[in-house]
Order: sequence, then C-alpha cells, then structure tokens
Amino acid sequence: MGFAYVYCAAFITLSLSPFSYSDNNAVLLSTDLGIDKSMFIKPKTFHLTVLMLKLWNKDRVNAAVEVLKSISSKVMDALDNRPIFIRLKGLELMRGSLAKARVLYAPVEEIGDDGRLLHACQVIIDAFNEAGLVLEKDATQKLKLHATVMNARHRKSKSRTRKLDSFDARGIFKQYGSEEWGEYIIPEAHLSQRFVFDESGYYHCCASIPFPENKKAD
Repeated sequence: MGFAYVYCAAFITLSLSPFSYSDNNAVLLSTDLGIDKSMFIKPKTFHLTVLMLKLWNKDRVNAAVEVLKSISSKVMDALDNRPIFIRLKGLELMRGSLAKARVLYAPVEEIGDDGRLLHACQVIIDAFNEAGLVLEKDATQKLKLHATVMNARHRKSKSRTRKLDSFDARGIFKQYGSEEWGEYIIPEAHLSQRFVFDESGYYHCCASIPFPENKKAD
C-alpha cells in the first residue's frame, strides 16, 4: 500500500512537552559533519512513540478513536492511578556507527522503576492489535520507549544523496553523551496525526486519554 492511499498517518504518542535544548551550538551545527538544524526534533513535538497505526479511511480513524477511549480505565488501572514520571539521560544510537549516524535518541527511565509505564503501554498496544489497526511490521515488535532527538531523514535539502542520509555524531556524543535532559510527567496518551499540527505546535490530536495527575498539596 502506497502512502498516497493513507487517509491519516497516525501513531500513539506520549507528549513530553515542554522540552527545551539548544540547537545553536557550534559543535552541533556543522555542514562538514552532515549536521543541519532541521534534523533536530522540534521541542514542541518531543514525544515517546508507543506504536504506529494504519488508518487509511475515516472509518478506521473513528475506530482508533473508539479503541483509545474504551481503554481509558484499563490504562489508569495499569498506572495504579498514580502519576507517571520519567527521566531522560544520555544519548544512544539507533543502529549504524557514530561516524555515520542516522538517529540519535535519549533513553527513557521510569522513575520508581516499577514497570507501570510499560504495563500501560502494553494495554494500549494489545487493544489496537486486537482491533487490527497496527502496522504489520510493528505488531510483533518489542516496545522500546525512546525519545528521538535527531533524525537524518528530517534534513531539509534540495538534493538528497546517500551521504546526506547520515551524519557524524562523534562530537555530539563526546559533549552530550551523558547529558541529563530532565524529568517529565506524562499527562496523556495521544492519538496523533503525523505531519499535521495543532496551535500548540504538537501533532494534531484525533483523541486522547488522560494519565493520572500530579496532585500536590497547597
């Protein structure tokens, strides 16, 4: 099935906004290293991907919305009705070598390490698998939550060559390989439409379900 037939390219995401980092550092922005500002994930769209969906018509989009809404209570139960916090620290490479990197990401660590987040994600994955809305290649993949920071495929260039499909990440790892990117609460699970954005700058929301709030005493 070609992309032209896709009505809604969508995925389930966990928003990490607001997220911030400096993408103007001379070490990072270097044409010689194959690095361009357009390769960095925009802070307003920073997220964790739970799974990709195949929604090629309006009926399937509506079905995905209903599936997500129907499992809200199960997700809350999986999270033990307590807010979920994560920590992002360091950088890792998605295949390849540092000299010819394609994707860099920040590993995700659940604070408390009691497995609630993965349990909740598995509830979501199982529901969409049962509904037949998951991409075949993703249906049997083990979930590896990660926050993509750089992706060579996002590079804006008039001429795409094999050389431009990668970049030299050695300097980035030397300077930021152990960087602490912060701790975040995950507020919701989001049925996001790719390539379309809301006023907030985040992906267009087709539907969402809340995660437990962090209720602090006054």
